[in-house]
Amino acid sequence: MLSMEHDIRVGKYRVGTVAEVKIRKSVERLCDEATVVLPGRYAGEVLDVEDVLKMGDQVSIKLGYGRNLKTEFEGYVKAIRSDDGTTTIECEDELWQMRKDVPDKVYKNIDCEALLKEVCGCPVSCDYSFRWDTFTVKGATAYDVLKKVQDETKANIYFKGGTLHVHPQYKEYGATVVYDTGVNVESSSLKWRRADERSYLIEVEGIGKDGKRITVTEGRTGGDKRSVKVYGVTDKESLKARAREELTMLVYTGYEGSIEGWLTPYCEPTYRVRLKDSEHPDREGEYYCVSTEVEFSSGGGKRKVTIGKKIGE
Repeated sequence: MLSMEHDIRVGKYRVGTVAEVKIRKSVERLCDEATVVLPGRYAGEVLDVEDVLKMGDQVSIKLGYGRNLKTEFEGYVKAIRSDDGTTTIECEDELWQMRKDVPDKVYKNIDCEALLKEVCGCPVSCDYSFRWDTFTVKGATAYDVLKKVQDETKANIYFKGGTLHVHPQYKEYGATVVYDTGVNVESSSLKWRRADERSYLIEVEGIGKDGKRITVTEGRTGGDKRSVKVYGVTDKESLKARAREELTMLVYTGYEGSIEGWLTPYCEPTYRVRLKDSEHPDREGEYYCVSTEVEFSSGGGKRKVTIGKKIGE
């Protein structure tokens, strides 16, 4: 049996022993997060690392079995806490660099790509069409602006290779990973749902600076109704795009829920998750990975994979 191994580096410090590691990634959240908990003592000696760690230090976390380690997280130290005899290092991915103040300004008739290029001051890869009549930035950081953009558009926003990416949900796909319920799935909360059981009417109301209101709807009547308000937007096509993004995440025939396995196979958000089930072969298919949660400790390593829409529906 292969042993659990890790290679965790914080700044110039290489972590020798850990009590626990947790990593959370999701296309529905603005940034990925990780926490590394260091024990207070090791081999009878007190561990004192606070003098060599500081906020903003670069972080690299590799986990795996034997010599087969996989990079699970890269980012920066957000905070360091010491309590109950342990030290907890809280980390965020590259979006941590966006926690910088930006000038107050009112942008008029601006689209998503132009706004983020000016506010964030970095290369932007954006294929999401959305336009604001007015977008007000006041007493905010670039991170605050990104959060508002994601909340209002439901776009996937993340950094990769120094470029800020902004894309519609289910537009980008990563690698394909296979999970077989009888082989590499330890537990499951999957439930089968049909599209005709997922009836939604999405109402999006755009409210302009002058109080002008425009409402668009997408979906079917007779089911659950969801209402969304977006301020500073009266462009009808942008509002329709926002409504369609909501429906995309809600209406499909297939499984919903999550599965839990081990560190292998590796999986991260945007991956294609190919589910195999010998008991229900007619339900097999590929699903979009929405989020993952990794836990690593002396007790072992596990990965929880939450799926979204079935691909091809």
